[in-house]
Amino acid sequence: MAPAPPPAASFSPSEVQRRLAAGACWVRRGARLYDLSSFVRHHPGGEQLLRARAGQDISADLDGPPHRHSANARRWLEQYYVGDLRGEQQGSMENEAVALEETQKTDPAMEPRFKVVDWDKDLVDWQKPLLWQVGHLGEKYDEWVHQPVTRPIRLFHSDLIEGLSKTVWYSVPIIWVPLVLYLSWSYYRTFAQGNVRLFTSFTTEYALAVPKSMFPGLFMLGIFLWSLIEYLIHRFLFHMKPPSDSYYLIMLHFVMHGQHHKAPFDGSRLVFPPVPASLVIGVFYLCLQLILPEAVGGTVFAGGLLGYVLYDMTHYYLHFGSPHRGSYLYNLKAHHVKHHFAHQKSGFGISTKLWDYCFHTLIPEKPHLKTK
Repeated sequence: MAPAPPPAASFSPSEVQRRLAAGACWVRRGARLYDLSSFVRHHPGGEQLLRARAGQDISADLDGPPHRHSANARRWLEQYYVGDLRGEQQGSMENEAVALEETQKTDPAMEPRFKVVDWDKDLVDWQKPLLWQVGHLGEKYDEWVHQPVTRPIRLFHSDLIEGLSKTVWYSVPIIWVPLVLYLSWSYYRTFAQGNVRLFTSFTTEYALAVPKSMFPGLFMLGIFLWSLIEYLIHRFLFHMKPPSDSYYLIMLHFVMHGQHHKAPFDGSRLVFPPVPASLVIGVFYLCLQLILPEAVGGTVFAGGLLGYVLYDMTHYYLHFGSPHRGSYLYNLKAHHVKHHFAHQKSGFGISTKLWDYCFHTLIPEKPHLKTK
């Protein structure tokens, strides 16, 4: 007869808090406790998970909107099981965790603030796809969408369409960097033939020859122009305020960008999925081909496409990376965290703050009190 398994360890809320204070990342699902410290140390999103979820009940995240990974996530979690919460009120664990966060010496600029939601009383039914519900929120939509949560979002009823609306971060460089390299090589060869001229559609007598030495400048111009396009799209399209009486414009805003502000740490929706991205990228390519000679427009496009790849990779890193304090990326991350959690109407630059400076939408810096 096999020996009975040893009884599960039990911990009081105060014992759990001592471990949290020592830097551990414990979460619970009901009364069951899990130590995710080793996981968060070895994964890029560990810092956000530690700050946003340590000490909290994650039942809603695992038992929330149906998706095909829920059962796998619950099985995966069990390998980190350490025991049960006992004795004292379990709710006090979350209250103490909040108090602990306020006393820990963290940089306030890097601290995400999530809305505590009663999922059963929220304005939408989280057990169903959200896209068809948000249009009914009307004037409540703008406030609701800027109250971020830590659970994933399902947008569509169809598993196929839902899958096409998500992607992993590395799909962006895998798909688009080879295209950048091919276009760059192809158009450089065209420049090297010496047949590229500007203004030939207006005049042949005064057309300007474009030497191959112009290729690097045109490529960098594309990167520079992308940074402006990135800013303009983010500010005027993604952050438009849809009319409260327009069901479809609210839906459009939510699917374009609102869902990202509602669930900023949903890693499957942080970069642009390849299928819709290819349509937008195709439109940009055609526009440049209509305006400029093929090689000139194609080179600017290749630079812009690389700029887009750098933007998407930077955006993902700002959400899940852990840059060194004082570095350029650290400052960008602080800037973007403020945009998500405090200043949604400013701080629209992602890969650079240049255009926020130029258009006076930079997030104001709070003075830091000097300590002895």
